Amino acid sequence: MSRCEDHYQKGLDILARIDKDHVEAIVNSFKDSPAPDLGRLAVEFNYGQIFSRPGLDLKSRLLAAVAGLTALGNTTQLKFYINGALNVGWTEEEIVEVIMQMIIYAGFPHALNTIFKVAAEVFEERRAAAK
Repeated sequence: MSRCEDHYQKGLDILARIDKDHVEAIVNSFKDSPAPDLGRLAVEFNYGQIFSRPGLDLKSRLLAAVAGLTALGNTTQLKFYINGALNVGWTEEEIVEVIMQMIIYAGFPHALNTIFKVAAEVFEERRAAAK
């Protein structure tokens, strides 16, 4: 197996730990896009090379992703990472606290948008699915 194939498989394995129910949909979502190879590159690099590095466990990396995306105001990708953080053991309260912490660095608008738009939606969807 080539090095790229190794990274890709590692990436798929990590994605499965983050959200096993949506790995195939995530990977396939790029197929009809203007950049179909981007999905493979994202899996290889983001998850197969960065998320798989030693030094931080997956749980910590997901909380860092939630914090970073909140600080950037990136509400588009946050839903995936908040769901992933919940899947690996973070609680709703801990996720809200890390988002609140970002008020210091990113300001109220980013944190408020994340809490009221994204986190609330994720929490509600998960509660509804659990019924």
